[in-house]
Amino acid sequence: MRGLLAILGLAAVVIVVLMSLGMLSINMQSGSLPTIKFEGGKAPAVQADVGKVGMGYTNKTVQVPTVTMENKTIQIPTVEVEKADPTPAATQ
Repeated sequence: MRGLLAILGLAAVVIVVLMSLGMLSINMQSGSLPTIKFEGGKAPAVQADVGKVGMGYTNKTVQVPTVTMENKTIQIPTVEVEKADPTPAATQ
């Protein structure tokens, strides 16, 4: 990707240098869009057969894992925050 960008950048620099030296001249003329005429016609007919999807429920017995809960005493980290004094202390 970088190589492609480098080549495009180098090509742009070469074109600018050639134009500045007078070795390349690009003459452009204003153009116009072609006129298009529509007459009559008919949209194509399309017929499609599609499948059907049904949704429902059925009862089935499956194995499901269970989770048991038990109480244990563990250490958890705590954070204590002491609010700042609203009146600043006088410095000596």
